[in-house]
Amino acid sequence: MIHSEPVKLTPDHTMNVLSQIEVARLIDKADTHVYETFRRCALAVLNTGADTDNVAEVLEEFAEFAVNVIQQERGIKLELINAPETAFVDGEMIAGIKQHVFSALRDIIYISNELTENRDIDLSRSAGITNAVFHIVRNAGLLRGNADSHMIVCWGGHSINEVEYKYTKKVGYEMGLRGLDICTGCGPGAMKGPMKGATIGHAKQRLTGRYIGITEPSIIAAESPNPIVNQLVILPDIEKRLEAFVRTGHGIIVFPGGVGTAEEILYILGILLHPKNKDIPFPLIFTGPKESAAYFDKINEFIGVTLGKEAQGKYQIIVDNPAEVARAMSRSMETVRAFRRSTQDAYYFNWVLHIDLDFQLPFQPNHTNMAQLDLHKNQPVDKLAANLRKAFSGIVDGNVKEHGIKAVAEKGPYKIKGDQEIMEPLDALLRDFVSQHRMKIPTQEYIPCYEVVS
Repeated sequence: MIHSEPVKLTPDHTMNVLSQIEVARLIDKADTHVYETFRRCALAVLNTGADTDNVAEVLEEFAEFAVNVIQQERGIKLELINAPETAFVDGEMIAGIKQHVFSALRDIIYISNELTENRDIDLSRSAGITNAVFHIVRNAGLLRGNADSHMIVCWGGHSINEVEYKYTKKVGYEMGLRGLDICTGCGPGAMKGPMKGATIGHAKQRLTGRYIGITEPSIIAAESPNPIVNQLVILPDIEKRLEAFVRTGHGIIVFPGGVGTAEEILYILGILLHPKNKDIPFPLIFTGPKESAAYFDKINEFIGVTLGKEAQGKYQIIVDNPAEVARAMSRSMETVRAFRRSTQDAYYFNWVLHIDLDFQLPFQPNHTNMAQLDLHKNQPVDKLAANLRKAFSGIVDGNVKEHGIKAVAEKGPYKIKGDQEIMEPLDALLRDFVSQHRMKIPTQEYIPCYEVVS
């Protein structure tokens, strides 16, 4: 449903002061890319709780949604027209949703104005990209300079089943009891469950928890922020989003998921497999209920066949034991803190971790790039992980992002080619995801956006 009356919003503490030039760019809508990016991100925030991950459906339903920026001497106001009714209670916008609207404005404006004009940030170089990520998360207020930092990143599917969802809440609860904060991709499913559980654990310990959601413009419409997120950050693309996770997090827990989760697993494994990161402690745990044990067996088998035993040694699998997952992460925090003290690295941003440019430059999924991926064994294992990550990223693109959905509809499925010893386990893993309804929200029939070619 659509809210019938235009709504005017005044910024809260989420927004920094904007210059007249920044406001002017939005008012006259001269930069259509900036305006449209903000409009879509704002729509995604306002559409929190939607039961679809189809971007095209959301944009079609709210095609008349618009945002007008009203300039005032003391700042700005936003006027929302034809906004989703679910964002309101008795005619008033929900406070958390309002905050996230201005978080989106803050990040889109900052990325558009500051990063593109900052001469110290070269987005063609690895160090420049890392600095860009740092500036974005610092501008969003994520970084807190103290030794008690203990941010646990949680990855997993947005369309997990009820048993798995309840398990993520139990793990979150156990982490909350141990004072661990939560960072996720901000959407539903395995991104919401740990936060929901942690709120109870934190409350019992009389702690004020941090529930950080990190997203990017092309996927936020498919994974609108869940209501528990109290700090939302929008990075410009998937690669910077992934780097923000590993730079600001102190450990990662992976719950069951689909291709997006597999992409994230390959991303962190590719980084940890680089020789320069050999001695850096970075706890990585795969976990789920006993009903999902086969899921991680398949993932572990795929990693072993494609990346080898060294990759399998970078993580541990804990099945059906939420308390042990939280204890393992809690124990690891002192090791992480001690290492950062010894290397004089920041507690709040992992500068020491080496990330190759191949993991940082945006991968543009299209039929040509997907068909030309180097999925062969004759390369360093971290490079193979990077290319496998791109393959899964392309499938995510074809599944839920507007660009990919349109491209696949016009030209047919993406073709993925490579060595048979890689293609066969890849095809088997993807078929398993489909059979378990892990590709999209399970109420929708899944039509593959890819074709594996041996």
